[in-house]
Amino acid sequence: MGWMETLKPVLAMLAFDALFAMMTALLKKALADGLNHLVLIALRQFVAAAFLAPIAYFKERFCEEEQKRQNSRPRFTKEIFAYLFMSAILGALLVQYLFFLGLSYTTATMAATFSNMTPVFTFLIAVPLRSETVDVRSKAGLAKIIGTLTSVGGTTLLSLYKGAALRPLTHTSSSPSAHDQHGGNSSSVVSKGRWVLGSALLLANCVTFSLWMLLQGKLTKKYPAVVSSTAFLALFSSLQAAALALTTQRRLSVWLIRGSVQITTVIFAGVGVSGIGYVLMTWCIDKRGPVFTASFMPLIQIMSAVIDLFILHEQLYLGSAVGAALVIAGLYLLLWGKSKDATTPTALSAKALEQEDRRSK
Repeated sequence: MGWMETLKPVLAMLAFDALFAMMTALLKKALADGLNHLVLIALRQFVAAAFLAPIAYFKERFCEEEQKRQNSRPRFTKEIFAYLFMSAILGALLVQYLFFLGLSYTTATMAATFSNMTPVFTFLIAVPLRSETVDVRSKAGLAKIIGTLTSVGGTTLLSLYKGAALRPLTHTSSSPSAHDQHGGNSSSVVSKGRWVLGSALLLANCVTFSLWMLLQGKLTKKYPAVVSSTAFLALFSSLQAAALALTTQRRLSVWLIRGSVQITTVIFAGVGVSGIGYVLMTWCIDKRGPVFTASFMPLIQIMSAVIDLFILHEQLYLGSAVGAALVIAGLYLLLWGKSKDATTPTALSAKALEQEDRRSK
């Protein structure tokens, strides 16, 4: 259990954030190109299921006798099915559907701000459910609280404060994506009712994602085959999204994927994020818990800004730079607190008991 074991979950979440940021850049173009969001959810989840199914079959089907109880797929009971079905509804269908619906009623700035609040909601829900322990009298407990609040402050600043330009553009900066990212589309007046409804939907999206992470924490203990559980999640959510799309979208033409951008987006979102990314995220939840995993979510917006800056040649502003620095500082404090918690005698004995319990099942 050296420094490499500590570093692996961090690298896994950084990889997930990078994949998600790249998908975000593709989504902007694909949705602007007319791709229906429900169809996108159904197709990307189907692609993920098709990608993960053979990997899960060969990787987790057989194992050595001494590792059988820990690594192979457990029996697929009704309880496991219920967990996976609910996991698909919360973590794939509702999270994406509520986000796209909330975005259509508000602005990209509001959507980004609410999404970055995921670590806070995960933390606040996990503490009363005893999924996360906080001792305010210890340095580790204070570090987790201050780190979470600092990260939230940074994400709020990142989303709402523009500030002076730090890098001159070589071309005009009136592109829709740059304008929209800092609230530029607020010029198109959004009615108060739609704004409140959109905010409620984005809040529900954030809470739903936090609940999904906590549910995954319980699921990984009952069904530790991470690749198989992610494949089932993708399959179930694909069927759920398809059923919802067929009941709400009367035109069959919405299922037609047109152009290389839409095709690339569906494949990359399915294989890269819903497939590889969700496996990495579920593995991190199993190893380090929901709060640790959620704390990396704000980095997605920073990575998206880097892609916009160096690839799409968008403008860089003071608010983005200062907000990113606060997010990184808050994340460092939270990770430091989590690392100190993990080395306490109570945490080590709890981990040993959990491993013994898995072997005995």
